[in-house]
Amino acid sequence: MAVRPCRIDVLSIDLAFDASGSDLSDPTSLRLGEEHTWIKHLQPWIEAIRSNSDWACPAVVRATDAVSLGLTLSDDATLKELNNSWRKRDTATDVLSFAALDDAPDFQADPCVELGDIVVSVQTARRQAIEQNHSLERELRWLVSHGLLHLLGWDHPDPEALQQMLAMQERLLEISGNVQSRGHLPVDVDSKLDGH
Repeated sequence: MAVRPCRIDVLSIDLAFDASGSDLSDPTSLRLGEEHTWIKHLQPWIEAIRSNSDWACPAVVRATDAVSLGLTLSDDATLKELNNSWRKRDTATDVLSFAALDDAPDFQADPCVELGDIVVSVQTARRQAIEQNHSLERELRWLVSHGLLHLLGWDHPDPEALQQMLAMQERLLEISGNVQSRGHLPVDVDSKLDGH
């Protein structure tokens, strides 16, 4: 009797990516402006979350073979405008998430599950990277992982939930080889309690 190899299905990601409104002029940041760079990180992050039953993840995402999401790398002015329009806060912020699954039914007829959109200010990310003494690439990955968790239903209404979310972000960055030192938070905890 012949043994057939086990087939492992890989999650397909349809990424609507836009970095045209961001300043990624630094030569070391060129790959950050490329779609495949972000797919390379998002895919294992989503796979890890959906394959671990202990981690919060919508059932529809666990069951699908394909997800779709948007990622926009932009600037402070755009984030301020979006933050004011959608959250009635007239300030810039580092990352905003617009989750499509919040109002979606548990079952979707479309084989590709729409997660929503993540918008990141590269200007704020650059400032935060300098403040935290790490690379812009590391900061952008941190912010995108935060936005992704929001798309998957994670939130931080209190300090305990925020700590759980930040710990998950560290796990995700470890998956892609970008380790954040333990005990050092790259975000201001008090400013992050109000949600994205």
